[in-house]
Amino acid sequence: MISKSLVAASSKPLLLTILSWGESYGYEIIQRVADLSGGVLEWSDGMLYPVLYKLEKDGLVQSSWRMEEGARPRKYYSITKKGQEELVQEKAHWINVNEVLQTVWNMKPSVS
Repeated sequence: MISKSLVAASSKPLLLTILSWGESYGYEIIQRVADLSGGVLEWSDGMLYPVLYKLEKDGLVQSSWRMEEGARPRKYYSITKKGQEELVQEKAHWINVNEVLQTVWNMKPSVS
């Protein structure tokens, strides 16, 4: 099981990436994360919505309510231009962290 702190740290880049593919609503995002992670990441409403609200407050995503025939209203989220710029930076940071971890994990410890 992945720690809550790691799930929390990765939520922003994951959300921005998913929304960069197109607008989506909460339940759909939760399902997509589960599918993309092969079930390793299981987000809940209680985890997702505070992050979405923060991203919206920061101007990285925007939302709008939609009514579809035969369904209840849904709040759809989409990435903003500022969010797309932030995603570029987030990707670079996570690639750097991954490279450092890969280097460290592939090192042979020196014998003292």
